Amino acid sequence: MTQTARTAPGKHAARRSDRRRDRRTAPVPAAAPAGGIPAAQVAAPAGEAGSMSHREILEAMSGLLLALFVAMLSSTVVSNALPRIVADLHGTESGYTWVVVATLLTMTASTPVWGKLADLFSKKLLVQTALVIFSVGSAAAGVAPNMGSLIAARALQGLGVGGLTALVQVVIASIVTPRERGRYSGYIGAVFALATVSGPLVGGVIVDTPGLGWRWCFFVGLPVAVAAFALLQKTLHIKTVRREAHIDYLGAILIAGGVSVLLVWVSLAGTNFGWGSLTTVWLVGIGVAMLLVAAVVEVRAVEPIIPLRLFHDRTTSLATFASVLIGVAMFGSTVYLSQYFQLAHGMSPTRAGLMSVCMVGGLLVSSIGTGRIITRTGRWKRYLVSGMVLVIVGLALLSTIGASTSLLRVGIFMAVLGLGLGATMQNLVLAVQNNTAQKDMGAASSVVAFFRSMGGSIGVSALGAVLSHQVSAHVVAGLTRLGIDPRSAGGSKGSVPNLADLPAPVRGVFESAFGDATGRIFLVAVPFAAVALVAVLFIREVPLRTTIERGDELTGTGAGDGAVASDGSAATEPERRPVGASRAR
Repeated sequence: MTQTARTAPGKHAARRSDRRRDRRTAPVPAAAPAGGIPAAQVAAPAGEAGSMSHREILEAMSGLLLALFVAMLSSTVVSNALPRIVADLHGTESGYTWVVVATLLTMTASTPVWGKLADLFSKKLLVQTALVIFSVGSAAAGVAPNMGSLIAARALQGLGVGGLTALVQVVIASIVTPRERGRYSGYIGAVFALATVSGPLVGGVIVDTPGLGWRWCFFVGLPVAVAAFALLQKTLHIKTVRREAHIDYLGAILIAGGVSVLLVWVSLAGTNFGWGSLTTVWLVGIGVAMLLVAAVVEVRAVEPIIPLRLFHDRTTSLATFASVLIGVAMFGSTVYLSQYFQLAHGMSPTRAGLMSVCMVGGLLVSSIGTGRIITRTGRWKRYLVSGMVLVIVGLALLSTIGASTSLLRVGIFMAVLGLGLGATMQNLVLAVQNNTAQKDMGAASSVVAFFRSMGGSIGVSALGAVLSHQVSAHVVAGLTRLGIDPRSAGGSKGSVPNLADLPAPVRGVFESAFGDATGRIFLVAVPFAAVALVAVLFIREVPLRTTIERGDELTGTGAGDGAVASDGSAATEPERRPVGASRAR
């Protein structure tokens, strides 16, 4: 006891010296949250990943970005080859749909599971595991002898893609502080742009090159996946916090099952069965029931897949809600632009794919620009709000397009939408991560991605039904004016014949129908974006912290269970204590 009493003052003096040194060397943030000290005064623990240099972070991110690129390329490179694939394997229209739905289903349903696993186990090992699963699925798809095998392989491939898209954000949050994370979001935007633009071009070249064929659309990503695996092994070094793992198997099964059933419903309704049919009632009932049971299980689970306590934070709740609406508005409307260019303007699939450069270019410029400004100032909400305003303006402008709209105008409208999306998508994730404890980072990051994907799936199906109805109505009316029976031209049920084989007047009816109907779905998407803007306006701005871990995690005080502080703000900084408080205790 006496020895302890003699050495204690020396320890306190050393601690005071450390605090003075930290205050001298740490950068001063733009502002501090109410009731807390400036974020920069909280020094990262020795050896923490936040002390990595810019070059070390880029080296660590190289393998991650390569893995993300191959995951996104797997979707875009196959898009132009799907008609040839289905024809060669003697598939049906239903099989065509399931080739797309299988990947979407497993990718979306597995996202929260991958995120939770990242909170419990080695993130590096999980990324490499996802790469292996993706590679096995790609190889199986490349040698598939029939449609059934191809659909199963695409489902396995989607499982790996879900892991890669979810884990990249989580790993970056483990090595880069929220304050610095904005400058690196541009690299993710660049990968997205490269995969989106190059995928259709590479796929078109592979399909049309003698000696290759569509199977190489699946094989082309394998060397890239192997290179990403090796690069991750060499450059990615992050510490794994060891803790007792309790895997919520029942919750994972119920969440994945419920989401899968609802995705099957939104993907097939309107084509394989009616929206108001008995099949719809059964699928919706089963899906909702499984998710309700999952909510009960999650409340009682030791380590829930989606910790419901995360939604106690207003930022997380509003950002998740906004992500669903952005998914509906963005994915649900823009996915049909390629069809618009091909059918309303008579462009080839490759040229139609190149038109995406306009939107992706705007996204890239906005993502990099706002990211660097946010890193410099620490303020992010103004760019999130302005981004949502641009999204609404872009959708409203695109709602005016038709078959006769010039490609230059359409390209400008797409660029405006891209600028808004670039300032919105990454910053919603950043806002959530800034308020989240490191122990829940995987779950919180994946929740945003999960609900955005769900919104996109719902939007693609619902707005697709609107498009089909509008096209059918325009075609029937146009053919009737020409004195032609719509059924003889394939327009009675919204089917699209080969436009090149049609007489000029009939072809003009179909081109006009698709041009006008595409503008209508953008108009339908505007209210969803407007509601998302309202949600963003109510998000409370918390200055970005300059440490990897949240303040209460560093000190062992405050909302240690991952909840927010008692005042409703993020517990980003340690509580202010009077001088000598530690000695009194």
